[in-house]
Amino acid sequence: MKETRNCEIRKTTPESRQVEGYALVFNKESRDLGGFTEIIEPEAVEGIVEKSDILCLLNHNEDRGVLARSEYGNGTLSLTVDGNGLKYSFEAPNTALGDELLEGLKRGDIKTSSFAFTVDSDRWEKRSDNTYQRHITKFKELFDVSPVYRAAYPDTSVACRKMQELNEEELKEYYKNLRTEIQ
Repeated sequence: MKETRNCEIRKTTPESRQVEGYALVFNKESRDLGGFTEIIEPEAVEGIVEKSDILCLLNHNEDRGVLARSEYGNGTLSLTVDGNGLKYSFEAPNTALGDELLEGLKRGDIKTSSFAFTVDSDRWEKRSDNTYQRHITKFKELFDVSPVYRAAYPDTSVACRKMQELNEEELKEYYKNLRTEIQ
């Protein structure tokens, strides 16, 4: 069964068409997803980029068009796994959809990222408050990463900014500030 999860978007810079963020984060609890919360373990994404055809869509809506695409690790959508989670980046296309995304980011109307997936393996725990926690240990496939309007994971991010003006130290400080803003 295909599932989707949402994650927050952060800061924007209007001069750039470069969009980036974390589609999913490791070892962070989601919001309540209807009687359960969820945590993604780092090993869940091992090899997933190379075996998935992943689209970047606005609000999971393929009918509106595609912002970027990674076909088994190659394409206009860059996906990298680091210690925080699955990071994505792309240059917003010069289309009505790309312009809508950038305007939504600039205005602060779009504040979240999300991902759609199927699960290969997971484990469930019953908590003392009679709710459940799901640990995703392996994704079967990722279908999309999408800037969206609502978040299930408050620790993810998306941003539009002028990449060429930032050096490595500024990037580290930028992500540190994003994590601080969420907490």
